[in-house]
Amino acid sequence: MIEYFYMEKIDLINYWIKTSDNDFKTMQNLFSSNDYSWSLFVGHLVIEKLLKALYIKEKNETPPFTHDLNRLANKIGIEINDKKADKLDMITKFNISGRYPDYKMEFRKICTKEFTENQINEIKDLRQWLKKLIKQ
Repeated sequence: MIEYFYMEKIDLINYWIKTSDNDFKTMQNLFSSNDYSWSLFVGHLVIEKLLKALYIKEKNETPPFTHDLNRLANKIGIEINDKKADKLDMITKFNISGRYPDYKMEFRKICTKEFTENQINEIKDLRQWLKKLIKQ
C-alpha cells in the first residue's frame, strides 16, 4: 500500500503510471509464454492503474477501491463512447474471470491465442488513449 498522505500529486500519478507500465511488460511476457488467461488478467491491471492515475489528476483525491473500469471512468467524468465502454466492460471481466476459481476453467477455454491477441490489441489502444488524457 502506498502512503498517500506523504506523496505529492505528481508522485502518485507517476506511481500508477510506472506500475501500469511494469504490468504492461508482464502482460506481454505472459502472452509470449502462452499463459493467455493470466496475460489478460494483468492487462486489466494495466488499464485500471492508468484510470487511477487519471482519477488522481482530475479529482485530486485517492481513487476508489474498485476494479470496475467503467465505474472508474464514470467517476472521473471522462466522456467515453459506447465502443470504449464495451471494451472497458470486457476487460473488467478478465479481472473477475482470472481471480475466482470457479470462473478460471471456463475463462481459460476462451483464451485462445487469437482471442488473447485481439484483446491485448484493445488494451494497447485504451492504454494509449489513457496516457494521452493523463498528459493533457
